[in-house]
Amino acid sequence: MAERVKQVAAEEAEHVRKIAHEAVKSRAYLYPFKGIFYFVSHKDLWKPLTSKLGPTITLSVGVTTFMFLVAYVPQAAVMAFTSGPVAAILAALLTLSESSTLINLLSRTFLIEEALVDTFDGTLLSRDCTNLVEEGRQIKAGGDNIARLGKLLKRPFAKFTPNAIIRYLIYLPLNFIPVVGTVIFIALQGKRAGPAAHTRYFQLKEWNKRQRELHVAEHRGGYTAFGVAAFLLEMIPFANLVFAFTNTVGAALWAADIEKNATTAPKVRDLAGKAE
Repeated sequence: MAERVKQVAAEEAEHVRKIAHEAVKSRAYLYPFKGIFYFVSHKDLWKPLTSKLGPTITLSVGVTTFMFLVAYVPQAAVMAFTSGPVAAILAALLTLSESSTLINLLSRTFLIEEALVDTFDGTLLSRDCTNLVEEGRQIKAGGDNIARLGKLLKRPFAKFTPNAIIRYLIYLPLNFIPVVGTVIFIALQGKRAGPAAHTRYFQLKEWNKRQRELHVAEHRGGYTAFGVAAFLLEMIPFANLVFAFTNTVGAALWAADIEKNATTAPKVRDLAGKAE
């Protein structure tokens, strides 16, 4: 049994090492930051955000303040027994993560779903991916990249599901493990958030479930790297909803680069064909 445990541990360690190597090599972790600079320099992409700015700021401030008043002190007290002097910092990170989850749940359900779709599609138009965007909506003639966006034919950004919340709650206790647990928690959240950022791209490509799974498996390190960077940005209090938009821009920039890579899409189709 001891030998079997060592073997499994070695295999898991090798798997983690491989994903980490792929993550660094992919440089996908840069796209959330590229999204920030691209968003700042393309004022037409501000329109979807500014149209929702008032209610989203109010929601963000309200939820974050409420969570720190209600959840921070009890969590810091528990962590004082497991994490010692860094308990206050880890409890703050945990509270920010919880706040971010609630804000995303509420805002994506009630406020910004269409605005994020417009941001993603507008970014693709700015990168000359008009043919791709036309698969999911009507395109108008003239105007800036947001003004050209017509009626949506497909609505891809799924609202939070019970499974996502359950999975988050299952992972949450990892934060009570000093330092390492928080790192693992963030990595797991990034692993989930990375592929989710390309939900719109997968829909515009009209890939079936198998094709999406193959593509994500081929780029697991890159998607995890992107997801971790995006998740960390969205943990920043009061600015997390702004970063939700810049992360969407970053995801669209990555999708545009994938489209310009002549071998990526055919490779996925070939893999899907073999899988069938």
